[in-house]
Amino acid sequence: MPQSMTIPEKPNPGGRGALSRQANCFSCQIKDRTEWCALEEDELREVNRSKVCNSYEPGQVIFYQGNPCLGIHCIEEGTVALRKFDEQGNTLLARLFHAGDTLGYLAYFSSQGYSGTAEALTACRICFVDRAAIRHLLERNPALGVRFLRRIADNLREAEDSKLRIVAVPLRARVAHLLLALRDRFATVADDGSLTLQLPLSRMDIAAMVGARPESISRVIRHFESHGIADFDGRTVKIPDLDLLLDICEEAGNS
Repeated sequence: MPQSMTIPEKPNPGGRGALSRQANCFSCQIKDRTEWCALEEDELREVNRSKVCNSYEPGQVIFYQGNPCLGIHCIEEGTVALRKFDEQGNTLLARLFHAGDTLGYLAYFSSQGYSGTAEALTACRICFVDRAAIRHLLERNPALGVRFLRRIADNLREAEDSKLRIVAVPLRARVAHLLLALRDRFATVADDGSLTLQLPLSRMDIAAMVGARPESISRVIRHFESHGIADFDGRTVKIPDLDLLLDICEEAGNS
């Protein structure tokens, strides 16, 4: 959908997902992987009181590109895609976010609208902290701001590394690298050691992630299938021997 116009936020500040049971920040399993680990006990208690927790089904939108930033989202469970739209409505998958990642902080610190649309790829549970609470926490605890600065620096480094891979790494190796990156979250292992991935991505999304055209991805898939490296059936990918994927990445690194 074209994103040239701003879409009004729903009354629910965390998006249009259903309100779910209130999570406890003190017992959160992913807290230590988030920026909130910099908070003192009383500050974490403040977050616990002020946040709103929402559950999202696949395909539901957390926030829309161009809308004003109302706060920051923290992913407790699930995978979220950040999609960017041009004025003609063409979409590009810019990045994936997983449990422990934070959404919306760039828009918050820049005081601009969201740079993309956040969409749940899997069933998600996401906590939302509004602007006023975040501003108060940043004033009380500068270490929280430092954590967000580190996150921004890491994102810039990852973006630079991604650009370098597109230029320097063959496409087959980029696709192999993506499959390997997704296996920990979306793969099951059979008794014989083979893997089955249930991808949350379409082939168009895969192309966007590795910086290629969809038709080029189709050629890579045919190569993988003809050489017994991986078999693609819709979004189900069967990998009979993980070493074959690893070999592709290693050969690219040595070339």
